[in-house]
Amino acid sequence: MNKDKMEKSYCTAIVLAAGSGKRMGTTTHKQYLLMGGHPVLFYSLRTFQESEFIDEIILVTGKDEQEYCRKEIVDQYGFTKVSRIVEGGAERFNSVWNGLQVIKRKGYVYIHDGARPFIDEGIIERAYECVCKSDACIAGMPVKDTIKIVNERQRVESTPDRATLWAIQTPQVFLADLLLKAYGKLMKQNWIQVTDDAMVVEKMLNHEVRVFTGKYENIKITTPEDLVIAKAFLDK
Repeated sequence: MNKDKMEKSYCTAIVLAAGSGKRMGTTTHKQYLLMGGHPVLFYSLRTFQESEFIDEIILVTGKDEQEYCRKEIVDQYGFTKVSRIVEGGAERFNSVWNGLQVIKRKGYVYIHDGARPFIDEGIIERAYECVCKSDACIAGMPVKDTIKIVNERQRVESTPDRATLWAIQTPQVFLADLLLKAYGKLMKQNWIQVTDDAMVVEKMLNHEVRVFTGKYENIKITTPEDLVIAKAFLDK
């Protein structure tokens, strides 16, 4: 993007670090596990801190973890763009809603999983270029495997065309007012069968969402196997 020819809009990154990480099987939450000598959460915060597109970071943590994150991560590593640290909720959508309450409500908002350490400036820039055109966009990559629709008896019901299937990642990026409107409706309706932010915009506002290219390395660390893969990426 040639920023000399256009004025950049204000961009806020909401980084979600409120998960308990039950599938990791550790007493330490996955976002605080050490990887390459730093907590997993460090890497995404560093990328947003160094990005020329991001003006402000809102960090959403687990219950009673705000002070720990302030002292051991934000202050420790000099993440000066982190303006607020807020407590998350019982579910992901509650955490996003809590983060949205403290943004300046202008420009664009990036929603990103703190357990995805390999976001880079290229992804952030592609997200910005996409959201400027569509107001709602999400990172993703074409799936490599054949996908089967399977019923409760583990019987195959259908095989969708792989060419139409993308594995969705974060960041998911929206016009701030659009996302606030969608989440406002969600919270009033108490409809909780949502798995990502795009689904809120799709269901609550019937708004089109575009997909831009993330990268296959932009994995979410959820299980011990993911941590092994992530450490291998760091060693490349």
